[in-house]
Amino acid sequence: MTEDEVRAKAFAMPLYCPSYPPGPYRFINREFFIITYRTDPELLRRIVPAPLEVAAPHVKFEVINMPDSAGFGNYVESGQVIPVTYKGKPGGYVHMMFLNDHPPIAGGRELWGFPKKLADPTFEVVRDTLTGTLDYNGQRVATATMGYKYQSLDAAEVKTALEGDNYMMKILPHVDGTPRVCELVGYNLTDITVKGAWRGPARLELFHNAMAPVADLPVLEVIDAIHINTDLTLPYGRVVHDYLA
Repeated sequence: MTEDEVRAKAFAMPLYCPSYPPGPYRFINREFFIITYRTDPELLRRIVPAPLEVAAPHVKFEVINMPDSAGFGNYVESGQVIPVTYKGKPGGYVHMMFLNDHPPIAGGRELWGFPKKLADPTFEVVRDTLTGTLDYNGQRVATATMGYKYQSLDAAEVKTALEGDNYMMKILPHVDGTPRVCELVGYNLTDITVKGAWRGPARLELFHNAMAPVADLPVLEVIDAIHINTDLTLPYGRVVHDYLA
């Protein structure tokens, strides 16, 4: 393979058969289970990187079922998103993510900087209860429950919320261990169709784990819980702030 062929072919690793194809990435019947809870605002201020600012003392604990994801397959994901503002505009900072499928782990980290780790989340309806769990290395890290389709929500309002700004830290080291990429990355979901959205009573338990420290942002009060069924597209991101510039 010539150098010109390498440059033309190279997209992701490995060179010969990348772990994921080029995007954008379409998701069909993607289900969000999101519990918003109140936590210690001082802990949030220690975590959220400038120039983002904490918007409220809240955390969104998410369990997401993705049965039909172009290029990534069928998987479940869980994590925490912190409401923030950037230059006065509201958005969400992706703090931690845990999932059970290699291509979206590799692609998420390499393309956008999603803070993804390998774990074992689940998403299921057990009789009258929507249930999400997160296990890390065989240990329970989180259990989320919600009454199944208790109250319908306005699809247009939910779509507007899903179209909002999202942020994460993309960090890539150089081969000598020094920082090569350290960027605040932004993205917005597009082509969103909300097939259904519901609110219901919910509870969330978090358990301490050294390598999946979701409980470092403790649950002081459950504020809200929603369940959304959507089709949507995840496009490429954009650099919002370069910490090495």
